[in-house]
Amino acid sequence: MLRVPLTLLFASLVSAPSFAQSAPAPASTITATEARKDVHLTTDPSSSFWKQTQPVFITGDTFGNPVPTHRTEVRARWTHDSLYLLYISPYEQLNLKPSPVTDAETNRLWNWDVAEAFIGSDFQNIRRYKEFELSPQGEWVDLNIDLDKQGDHDAWKWNSNMEVSARIDRDHKVWYGAMRIPFSSFSDHPAAADQTFRINLFRCQGPTEGRLYLSWQPSMSKSFHVPEHFGTLLLAPSKR
Repeated sequence: MLRVPLTLLFASLVSAPSFAQSAPAPASTITATEARKDVHLTTDPSSSFWKQTQPVFITGDTFGNPVPTHRTEVRARWTHDSLYLLYISPYEQLNLKPSPVTDAETNRLWNWDVAEAFIGSDFQNIRRYKEFELSPQGEWVDLNIDLDKQGDHDAWKWNSNMEVSARIDRDHKVWYGAMRIPFSSFSDHPAAADQTFRINLFRCQGPTEGRLYLSWQPSMSKSFHVPEHFGTLLLAPSKR
């Protein structure tokens, strides 16, 4: 997750107006395809589970400048209980945390290579949302974000009960990462077809020098934390 000093971050983000739900724009919508039941988390994009998706692509940086060498595919599925996301992430050089820990969350994981999803269900206060991250090594962290709580250093102590899986294909320079996120972690209502949420998708990639900050919907800022520029997650009903 791209970070700026907290004092600058909150000073630069003015209070957002209330937003009402409306029909999502196709160019800013990721559609999750319904699955009948939860499955074992897999990073194999050729599996039957991930084939039944409508992917979107992260193609540029936070200002919308194209970064074609790191065009990242993201697929989404949903069940009654869970949201699934799969990232297919080409890379040139990995920036991995030494001595990774995968059985507990890793605070400040965004200092290394990660894929991220920011998801909010509150269309009236868009400055409140949840943040989910995973690394190529299977590390993870989740955060409860409230931009009106300046300097909240305990946001990462919140627990979503998310699950992650990751693997690196070094021969083809692609890493794959999957998340299973309980709907109860970011919504007070049961998941249902045609339901919408606010979402943006990101990657932090590469060594410190020349590090890339990639954004599905450009935040038009050095920070990822600009909820005014989130897109839409749409839960599509099963076709079968």
